[in-house]
Amino acid sequence: MTDHSTATDGRLAGGRTTKLAIVGAGAVGSTLAYAALMRGAARTVALLDINRAKVDAEVLDLQHGIQFVPMARVEGSDDVAVCADADVVLFTAGAKQKPGQTRLDLAEATISLVRTILPQLVEVAPNAVYVMVTNPVDIVTYAAQKYSGLSPQQLFGSGTVLDSSRLRFLVAQHCGVAVQNVHAYIAGEHGDTEIPLWSSARIGGVPLLEWTGLSGRAPLTEEIREQIAEEVVRSAYRIIEGKGATNYAVALAGTRIIEAILGDEHRILPVSSLLEDYHGISDVCLSVPSLVDRRGCAGQIEVPLSGTELEGLRASADSLRAVARRFGL
Repeated sequence: MTDHSTATDGRLAGGRTTKLAIVGAGAVGSTLAYAALMRGAARTVALLDINRAKVDAEVLDLQHGIQFVPMARVEGSDDVAVCADADVVLFTAGAKQKPGQTRLDLAEATISLVRTILPQLVEVAPNAVYVMVTNPVDIVTYAAQKYSGLSPQQLFGSGTVLDSSRLRFLVAQHCGVAVQNVHAYIAGEHGDTEIPLWSSARIGGVPLLEWTGLSGRAPLTEEIREQIAEEVVRSAYRIIEGKGATNYAVALAGTRIIEAILGDEHRILPVSSLLEDYHGISDVCLSVPSLVDRRGCAGQIEVPLSGTELEGLRASADSLRAVARRFGL
């Protein structure tokens, strides 16, 4: 892949404009397109969906608001050619998660869809960075690696970027500080076996485990930390139960990944990629803090883990490997 930097007007070095392709015009895909346009993440946003009436309507709605966002072009089709020469492809298409359904319950239908569509996408956009956003993201990312032939650098999953944002929000809310002052990651599966990395977390430079609290605020006891971790896991289920889908926060998280790639930001994000001997863990797609830039997922950061965290990460890996085997991966 060619290494380019991105200017502030959505152009790559050398004058070529950036193109983002989004596969799936459902709740997540259409909101991602909206968020990307609002933030000026790419000069062209292309939507692909098998439902032509749906994608045409979403494109028209977005086009009518172009006056109010940074200069961009929006296009859409049910033909994969609309994604040609994309710099980044976000794959959001997949079975919709229903109330009470786990992310892993969605695996079979989504894997089948990936197997069908992904090779066609790679044919028209061979140099794009591919980001899998559909659930269950870790298993789908692992399957996509098998079916696409792309490197773990060029194809990875959105992972626990959103989960980490949820964690930081809840910690900030409890401690009475701005969320931007909380630095903490969720690692492992984007799902029920995910784990917070408390031992490396910081609040305003103070190790989180040493945080004694501000005046009038309760300290972050082990009990409170456990409640926060549980809320991170359960929050998606609560949102789905109440309104049918999560879309706003995941769209903003996805846009943050897009910006890190197109802006060649060398940003550390907890994305899901194929691990090889990460703290002894291999042959599984899991989220760990990783370097994201114009190359894609340029490598994982080996953050220090406590014994409990390493045990949790290994358990998450074992759970996902078992699911992958169930689907013949």
